[in-house]
Amino acid sequence: MNKDCKPSPEEAKKLQALGLAVIHNEASAIQALSDRINGDFAHACGYMLNCEGRIVVTGMGKSGHIGSKIAATLASTGSPAFFVHPGEASHGDLGMITAKDVVLALSNSGETSELLTILPLIKRLSVPLIAMTGNPQSNLARQADVHIDVSVKQEACPLNLAPTSSTTATLAMGDALAIALLEARGFTEQDFARSHPGGSLGRRLLLMVSDVMVTGEQIPRVTDQASLKDALLEMTRKGLGMTAVIDDQGRLKGIYTDGDLRRTLDRPIDIQNCRISEVMTHGSTTASADMLAAEVLKIMQEKKINSLFIVDDRLIPIGALNMHTLLLAGIV
Repeated sequence: MNKDCKPSPEEAKKLQALGLAVIHNEASAIQALSDRINGDFAHACGYMLNCEGRIVVTGMGKSGHIGSKIAATLASTGSPAFFVHPGEASHGDLGMITAKDVVLALSNSGETSELLTILPLIKRLSVPLIAMTGNPQSNLARQADVHIDVSVKQEACPLNLAPTSSTTATLAMGDALAIALLEARGFTEQDFARSHPGGSLGRRLLLMVSDVMVTGEQIPRVTDQASLKDALLEMTRKGLGMTAVIDDQGRLKGIYTDGDLRRTLDRPIDIQNCRISEVMTHGSTTASADMLAAEVLKIMQEKKINSLFIVDDRLIPIGALNMHTLLLAGIV
């Protein structure tokens, strides 16, 4: 291999072939799971759906890493779950499991000693045990209330030793359980957003207009008796590309935007002496503070407008926002 670590054409071809063989092997392992989505799978889902506590996922080694991911996926899709390390369970963490829980135990061999050690204690609690193994005849599989077979013909590892295809198959089956439960529970986008408030979906679905709108002195506004010049100065100061035009009661009477200014310049108007009421847009689109920001974004896109005012039930402007505001908030 060259000093710059770039393989020769022959070496590159060999490495690509090895990588492709792994992908094909693991794809075949996942495809074989189709026949395992059977009555046992449905039975396991039933236990999880009827669980009054939490789904406790456990596993050692690579199965433990996969178990942590499955627990996280379950928890984020409407099925409360957490991971317990079986080695730590024997030294106090078993107290985290209650009689209202369901245990999902992962082991490719089905003979993991740390899991078998805690089985009698799980049984004593009368906790439903779902086993996911690659050996239907193993101790773990036989002692489980439900067994899901995730066996593979061969690992992607050429030595058939390193957990590769078996862990991929287990993870895929865990995803199948999680999504089946999600659908059965009627889990929605809004539910998902509530458990992911820091993500882009959470921002889109949970942020209210009141969370992102400009308020107070930052709201651009002039009276309907103001001159066009005063309106333009207000627009410049507030930087939203628009200004509200209000009556003597403070109610929104119209709006003037950058677009209105371009249209005004095409008209035979004395700009120096023109009142804003002569060139403003009447009946502008507005929103309320208790609307979802994503909902307002949709309105703005449909109306092909870049900004609008937020008004109360008396039509008094209490906020303002534009596309840039929504962009900064991560809504766009």
